[in-house]
Amino acid sequence: MATVSIPEQGRKVTGFQPVRDCLAEVGIDYQRWQPSHPLGADAPAEQVLAAYGVEIDRLKSEGGYVTADVIDVKPTTPGLDGMLAKFRSEHWHDEDEVRFIIEGRGIFHIHPRDGAVLAIEVEAGDLIRVPRGTWHWFDLCADRRIRAIRLFQDTAGWTPHYTDSGVDRGFEPVCFGPGYLPSAG
Repeated sequence: MATVSIPEQGRKVTGFQPVRDCLAEVGIDYQRWQPSHPLGADAPAEQVLAAYGVEIDRLKSEGGYVTADVIDVKPTTPGLDGMLAKFRSEHWHDEDEVRFIIEGRGIFHIHPRDGAVLAIEVEAGDLIRVPRGTWHWFDLCADRRIRAIRLFQDTAGWTPHYTDSGVDRGFEPVCFGPGYLPSAG
């Protein structure tokens, strides 16, 4: 289940409803999903999409999403460091960014323009919808593994618009635990 940290306030939020309420305050939709059918760790993308078909169809009708796919990132993914460099720079999109985490963990940093940065650690079972125009960045946890269903409102996918604010450089790209602290930079 997701955990939210607000380093600037020295606050951490845990538990489904407190996390959901905290994220709703900044326009982020957070849900938990269970598969319609249990899946093996190496299930092909088509099987993953079929297992979550009911939930995907509901989201498509509610949010105007037209396509879904599965992204599978692991330490052996070719070009991983370059890919992560793009994800971990603060940006925004012209459409929602929707992720349902199947395996692994990652951390979304959300930067409300009028508030403190929130760090959201997501794991298997978490669904997060970051609305269009929201400033954010993403990184993997130490195991460098994430598998997620992505939904798009445009079949071409989304394009990041980088803010170049530099805020993202003030946070360590690590997941929570005893050593999680924003950098002094």
